[in-house]
Amino acid sequence: MTTIMNATGDKATCIRSLNLMATGSLEEIAEVYGPEATNREAKGEPPTTRGRGPEAIYATALWLRQAYSDPRWEVHDAVQEGDLVVLHATMSGRQTGPFIAYADDASVEMVFPPRGGRAFAVTQTHWFRMKDGKIDEHWANRDDLGLGQQLGWTPPSPIYLARMLTARRRARRRATA
Repeated sequence: MTTIMNATGDKATCIRSLNLMATGSLEEIAEVYGPEATNREAKGEPPTTRGRGPEAIYATALWLRQAYSDPRWEVHDAVQEGDLVVLHATMSGRQTGPFIAYADDASVEMVFPPRGGRAFAVTQTHWFRMKDGKIDEHWANRDDLGLGQQLGWTPPSPIYLARMLTARRRARRRATA
């Protein structure tokens, strides 16, 4: 993991937040996210991530850790304008568990099973709105197509499509149990 060496204040807080997604505890995440923090990206995530505050952010971290081993964010640039901080980063890791995408109604929409622990590295920008020294809002732009290509999700082979459908059926059963 590489970070910008001279980052201070809000930029350092935002960089730390990315690192905590990989290994941080709920208590550590509460140190950087405010009590009403929201993640705009949660609409495609599990129901537990769709609330506000550190608990919902931590649920996002657990969801990512379920699918990806050794996730890391290398931060290339950090920019701040008023209460807005933007990080340009590369996320890397290996997919060792199923990646489950959720529909707007929080039902399981799609499941991408792992394909032998494949590694990936994709660029992202993360946007943070700060309030009282903590993150109050997060959203991101990610290279999901590049991620899917590196992990063998797209274009899917017929066998992989069958694995996706089987995995989705299992995930839907677990979600309703």
